[in-house]
Amino acid sequence: MLRLSTTSKLIRQFSSTSAAQGAKVAVLGAAGGIGQPLSLLLKTNPNVSKLNLYDIVNCPGVAADLSHINTASEVTGFSPENNGLDKALEGMDYVVIPAGVPRKPGMTRDDLFDTNAGIVKLLAQASARVCPTAKLLIISNPVNSLLPIAAQVYQDCGVFDPKKLIGVTTLDLLRASRFAYEITGKVEFVPVVGGHAGTTIVPLYSQATGLKLSPEEMAKLIYRTQFGGDEVVQAKAGKGSATLSMAYAGARMTDSMIRAANGEEVIECAYISDNQYSSQGVNFFASLLKFNKDGVQEILSLPSNISQIEKDAIATALPQIASAANKGIAFAKK
Repeated sequence: MLRLSTTSKLIRQFSSTSAAQGAKVAVLGAAGGIGQPLSLLLKTNPNVSKLNLYDIVNCPGVAADLSHINTASEVTGFSPENNGLDKALEGMDYVVIPAGVPRKPGMTRDDLFDTNAGIVKLLAQASARVCPTAKLLIISNPVNSLLPIAAQVYQDCGVFDPKKLIGVTTLDLLRASRFAYEITGKVEFVPVVGGHAGTTIVPLYSQATGLKLSPEEMAKLIYRTQFGGDEVVQAKAGKGSATLSMAYAGARMTDSMIRAANGEEVIECAYISDNQYSSQGVNFFASLLKFNKDGVQEILSLPSNISQIEKDAIATALPQIASAANKGIAFAKK
């Protein structure tokens, strides 16, 4: 049972949160399997003052449901009718895009490209037109190709700012941290770099203290992190993919950026352009980043003590990432 003292603290928290001081966030694809729990988490975030939800169906109902939660943020739902997409984006500080179709058994993230690329291109065009200075967070898969689509759209619209365009790879960090915890019993920040698909995902387990594994055990742990999404797809037996954990990851990344904008020092990993491998023709890469009010403040160097297996994994990932990014850019230019 919740103690009265704890309840009083929650009441004070909700009543003292000023909606006028928080961030304005739009979720595009808010009625989907990721969008609904993501919107729930953002509704309960005291740093969010306004939450605009958009989807092609059912969104007003989702917004009405969430609006009964007694936090200070205001929730509004929008549909395509009556220019709803533009209205959802007006005045937003953050645009989070989980829209798209989910994976099914046997599918890779790249298999989603044909459908999700068109969706993200359309939503990026609207965001670039209506709220060009908002920070854009792409959750939809395949992130390795879809963030480059958004970047190309913003370039074509003359509003491209690499500090504000983020591919959300946070779920890889969550998995790496959780899988390491299952071995060491310690919750740690385990950086994950590269991309967000299969062997482009490079968890830096060398940075986890107390993780003593043989090369064979480490290879298995890296593989599990790279293909952790398959565990969920198979466990759901064709009924869905990693929606709840992905929603948590998206909410965490959004919250990190909001807290950084509020003056906190925040370090996360995310998929961005302008990285340490640009000179090698790899224009997008998930890097270790420091954030501030403008978005990405600084790209941090990789730790000097990463293992040889991690160096080799990065080398393997680079051409795959470049290829996926080029695929997205070509689509955006059609």
